[in-house]
Amino acid sequence: MLGILSAGVAPGIALLSYFYLKDQYGSEPIPIVLKTFLFGAIMVFPIAFIQYIFKVEDIGQMGVINAFALTGFLEEFFKWFILIYTVYQHVAFDEPYDGIVYGASVSLGFATAENLVFLLENGMEHALGRAILPVPSHALFGVIMGFYIGKGKFTTLGKRKWLALSLIIPFLLHGIYDYILLNFQQWIIMILPFMIFLWWLGLRKVKKARALSTIHFQNEFHLKKAGMTTK
Repeated sequence: MLGILSAGVAPGIALLSYFYLKDQYGSEPIPIVLKTFLFGAIMVFPIAFIQYIFKVEDIGQMGVINAFALTGFLEEFFKWFILIYTVYQHVAFDEPYDGIVYGASVSLGFATAENLVFLLENGMEHALGRAILPVPSHALFGVIMGFYIGKGKFTTLGKRKWLALSLIIPFLLHGIYDYILLNFQQWIIMILPFMIFLWWLGLRKVKKARALSTIHFQNEFHLKKAGMTTK
């Protein structure tokens, strides 16, 4: 049991630590990050119940609908909802890169709880595969979601566009990921290049968010300096 708990939790904590430590302008308050992580973990159970009902009733079990609607959209919408209504207006969310931290946190909370349930049901032999594919994919969907939420919060134009993209892009990527797994016998041939692309895109968003945070704080510094000069 201890081995399963360790294998289930370790990948999520390791990835969250990586994105958390990338914050170059002051780390986010750990209680807020943990709260977001726990909200993501709790969401596993209502989502699993909804998916179970659809499965029992044999509704939406076709490949595209299952992958994009019942998995991709449902899971990403709940993560997005948590971010918008728990941290988007929080005082701790004070730079664009913070979106990356909170996006990764809610997604990895979800991925960690899902991983624990899966390993408890199916055994430790699946731990390595899940640490390579499902957990990182959730983290990267969250990173991409958080990037656009952060951009939306700290821009004066097109806020609705960025917030819409923060849901649409992760949902589409998640749908593609699940469609590959559910509908191709030789899924490993397709999922590996997709994961490479996902890592490239996620790390590119991390780099861009860090650059946006630098610009944000430079602008704040110049505004404060100008305010001091006029006094």
